[in-house]
Amino acid sequence: MAEENKEKKGNPNQINIELSEEIAEGEYANLAMIAHSNSEFVIDFIRLMPGVPKAKVKSRIVITPEHAKRLLNALNDNIQKYEDTFGAIKKTEEAPKFPINFGGTIGEA
Repeated sequence: MAEENKEKKGNPNQINIELSEEIAEGEYANLAMIAHSNSEFVIDFIRLMPGVPKAKVKSRIVITPEHAKRLLNALNDNIQKYEDTFGAIKKTEEAPKFPINFGGTIGEA
């Protein structure tokens, strides 16, 4: 009976996370800018489109320094697992190149 109650209650340390359809779709970003103060890190995820002089921040995440360190460790762990499966991620020092007609043709009105 005690086992039954334990199963019904679940793990008391488990967090129930809700993911709405809108958020589950994700947001594409190809640039991140990071700033910090003594109490927080601010990460702006930006979508930069070629030929467009203005970039748009798609999401801003504000976290504590402790959580920034945890994020760094989680990213390192996941990159290592990715590279173990798919091979090394190539790093280039130059900015990404987009095709000249990336985003379609330019029209005039």
